Amino acid sequence: MSVVPLRLRRPDWPLLVASLLIAICVVAIGFAMSIAVTGDEGQNLPQAIEEINPIRGASQVPSQTDVFVDLLPGYEGVLVIDGLELETVSRDELQSEPGQQVTLPPTTIYDPGNATLTFSPSDAAPITEFTQGQHIVQVIYWKTIEGRGTARSYTWSFEIL
Repeated sequence: MSVVPLRLRRPDWPLLVASLLIAICVVAIGFAMSIAVTGDEGQNLPQAIEEINPIRGASQVPSQTDVFVDLLPGYEGVLVIDGLELETVSRDELQSEPGQQVTLPPTTIYDPGNATLTFSPSDAAPITEFTQGQHIVQVIYWKTIEGRGTARSYTWSFEIL
């Protein structure tokens, strides 16, 4: 039996360096994706608030945009826009003829089935449109069973173009 001598090849240095750089980049991309904060996590919303619109810090928002807050089920609240607390009407309180469309008043509408607050600027509303510049929105919210005496609030701003 004859023994074949073991020969070591010289490494191909450019290929070795390129492979090492690609491996480092793949690891860096994976690490960056694992620590990235995006979407709802980036908004840093309180636990009782699922969504807001316009989002915090939004710029170039149209002047007729709606202000929307989605609370967890079992919560209710009111909106304060630029220091003005808007009247809130529950959708359950609105009456209409059977088969007719409900006419919404020009105030904040609270939908208890979805736990949402929505305000739409209009000619009849306290805020007819959002003027150019920064606007501050505060939602004061509480658990329905506990009442407003236990209310907390969350404030954010957006910018109209």
